[in-house]
Amino acid sequence: MTNIFTRMKESVVSDLHHMMDQKEQKNPIAALNHYLRQSEQEKEKVRKLLERQYKLKDEFLKEYQLAQDLADKRLKQANIAERAGETEMYEFAFREHQEYQARAERMKASRDEAVAELDTLEQKYESMKHKLKDMHLRRMELMGRENIARANSQINRVIGETADKPFSKFADMERYIEGLEYKVNSAYYRSTFDQKIAKLEKEMNDKEEV
Repeated sequence: MTNIFTRMKESVVSDLHHMMDQKEQKNPIAALNHYLRQSEQEKEKVRKLLERQYKLKDEFLKEYQLAQDLADKRLKQANIAERAGETEMYEFAFREHQEYQARAERMKASRDEAVAELDTLEQKYESMKHKLKDMHLRRMELMGRENIARANSQINRVIGETADKPFSKFADMERYIEGLEYKVNSAYYRSTFDQKIAKLEKEMNDKEEV
């Protein structure tokens, strides 16, 4: 069951990556961002390998020192056994000395090789970091140029679209407001007309009575 879910997950992730790749192919900046993300991931992998190499170098040194100490110890014991005439003890101690000494020499050679390889890796790693930094800076420059180009495009589009349209829109709005004002004034005039006539009639009647 776990394997089924794992395969389903991997399939979905693969499809998503494929869709992202297709989308990014249409946008150079997005494609560059994707490439830089992958490069940063590779740089992180190399950094971890360097850390591992440092640990290996220290382990080789530790094993070399241990083997050399045991080799020296067995050699000293072999000399004591030889002076005491203990042939069997001498042979055992000397044989052990040779084995430990061979191990010490092998560990020393491995450490020296690890140190040399580490120096080479560090130089390559520093070179890779500089190149990645340059690519990030180059991306910033390109993004700046893209932003300026997009901004100019937007400005030109807005200026082009508003060359005549705003004035026509203002004229339309002005006519609309004038229409509303006319309707309001007409409605108000009609609503007060009867009152005005009644007032005039009363005033006329009052004058006639006088």
